[in-house]
Amino acid sequence: MDMRFDSDWYLQPIKGDTGKAYIGKKADDKVFIKRNTTPMLAALAKEGITPKLIWTKRTGNGDTLSAQEWLEGRILTSEEIGKRNDVIDVLYHLHHSKSLQEILAKVGGKTVTPQKLLTGYFTDLPTELGNNEFLMLVHQYMEKNLPTFKANEKTVVHGDVNYRNWLVCQNYLYLVDWDSIMFADAAYDIGTVLGHYLPVSSWSQWLMSYGVQPDVGMLEKTYWYALLSVLQEAKKQYRRGAIKEANEEILQLKRIYSG
Repeated sequence: MDMRFDSDWYLQPIKGDTGKAYIGKKADDKVFIKRNTTPMLAALAKEGITPKLIWTKRTGNGDTLSAQEWLEGRILTSEEIGKRNDVIDVLYHLHHSKSLQEILAKVGGKTVTPQKLLTGYFTDLPTELGNNEFLMLVHQYMEKNLPTFKANEKTVVHGDVNYRNWLVCQNYLYLVDWDSIMFADAAYDIGTVLGHYLPVSSWSQWLMSYGVQPDVGMLEKTYWYALLSVLQEAKKQYRRGAIKEANEEILQLKRIYSG
């Protein structure tokens, strides 16, 4: 159902997980609007990582609406994401941008350690997942093998680089939906891509294309974050009642888990 934002704009809700996204319409103009998203959008757009920010407005109830240019394009498929070099290019740019690090620090960006991420996974974990014997084995492995985290090596990460958040427009690739942006290890984003979309046998080649040496330490860290990402997605799907999708994530976990 459309809602009037002011005398000019109508907001049409977009179906999604958060209920915070809208199509904004005014006469012949159309924009993508997100409610109470990160103040980093302007900086990310300036870097060419996400579509251009058009305006930001405060509503009467205190919400902030951010409008980005509406681009006709398509979402990457899950089969594409592990094969495209521009996915690597976008992630490398994001993780190595000093200006984005400075701006995220200024707006109070949170720093998330492996321990915090694992604790967050266990918070409100459905009983059925907590009691699953296979998942318990994975939990035990992850608790015993927390990767080291050096604060001086933290970087800006997207935090949810699943295929649904990659938009191709006229052969240009954008990363969208920045509600989870934070400071963390770059392996958090990398592990999501590798854990969901590439066989373990291809991880070393992908890492070399990204620009890091796939030594034992890097592979172990990437493996830990990959397990975490699949666990998080299984929990997310289960909590929203998508049992089939949750089971598919558990099957993916079985493909990559080696104990």
